[in-house]
Amino acid sequence: MSVTENKSKSAADYVGIASELARRFAEDAAERDKQGGTPKTQRDWIRESGLLKLTLPVEYGGDGQPWSVALRIVREFAATDSAVAHLYGYHLAILANFNRVGSPEQKKRYLSGTAEHNWFWGNTANARGESKLLGKRSTDGGYLLNGTKKFTTGTPDSDRVLVYFQDEATLETKHGVLHRERQGVTVHDDWNGFGQRQTGSGTVTFRDVEIAPEEVLETQEGYGDGYNPPLTQSILTGIYLGIGLGALEAARSYIHNRSLPYALSGVESASQDPYILRSYGELWTSLKGAESLVDRASEQLDRLAAAGYRVSDEERAETAALVTAANVLAGKASLEAANRIFELTGTRSATTDRGLDRFWRNVRIHTLHNPVDYKLRNIGDWALNGTPPPTPVAGLHT
Repeated sequence: MSVTENKSKSAADYVGIASELARRFAEDAAERDKQGGTPKTQRDWIRESGLLKLTLPVEYGGDGQPWSVALRIVREFAATDSAVAHLYGYHLAILANFNRVGSPEQKKRYLSGTAEHNWFWGNTANARGESKLLGKRSTDGGYLLNGTKKFTTGTPDSDRVLVYFQDEATLETKHGVLHRERQGVTVHDDWNGFGQRQTGSGTVTFRDVEIAPEEVLETQEGYGDGYNPPLTQSILTGIYLGIGLGALEAARSYIHNRSLPYALSGVESASQDPYILRSYGELWTSLKGAESLVDRASEQLDRLAAAGYRVSDEERAETAALVTAANVLAGKASLEAANRIFELTGTRSATTDRGLDRFWRNVRIHTLHNPVDYKLRNIGDWALNGTPPPTPVAGLHT
């Protein structure tokens, strides 16, 4: 796609592509959620759509779109298939790491390669818990990797993998890029969470895996520091909100097409039951309120991205608080919606063949990434005392 063509495409055009993909995801999303595994077909549809290069700079062959557009697409996907939304969102977050790591030559190689070949990126960057990966320095400047990484979202069926490891001698954190099928890399199909079952968030083991000097990413100074945490939190927020909106839409369809009016309601259809109307209105209001704050936080993220995150400490703190507040509100609203839709749809909706339970399971497991109490404490400390929120750590409750 040329630069001219990029400029001719509006945000609505990209969201339209995502909406059509989401419609296709929905055809078997509930069944695939039960099966687990890897959504290979759906990942290939995204590859074919061109959306994998959405946020890449135009100079590398990307579309140069702002994060607000990307986050809107994550939300669109999550409404029908939150696992696929998770995979897509993390792909974009991984690419954003090249704002702070990678020499100019490395950035060109990997970002241009992504745009040209539609590489889908996977993640082996978790540094918490039992995830331990050490690299022994080779004489040529590369490393020999041995160890384990857990919660490796998106690694199955990935084309390239971002890997964090520690230098065995200095314990310094290093970043590198590997092909998923590199000799010695084993991707285990052992993710057994009750939600997000097709994210491939299991274990990857490394046994004498060679990483060449040019695959070890150089660290850039002074650019993008602190940018990835609010971006990752924003992606998670988009997934939460999408799930909640998807749950409410699934309930709306079920109420109109399957629910029967309560015997004592005095109405002819469930959609006219006054208590269903009140509860549906309450959930809709809560989600729409969260959506407004999420959009505001996304716009703030756009401003920081445009500035290369070279902003004042006050702006950085305000962004962190705003992103965190949106994350909390979206998580709470979606958890409530995914739980309470059964009160609106009735007993017959609570069967495994309907698949409505997946919305609650998916948002419940996902909102455990960071404890809400700590998020609210941090927001309160900033709002009351002016204390900048600390950098959020994904997977704090792993």
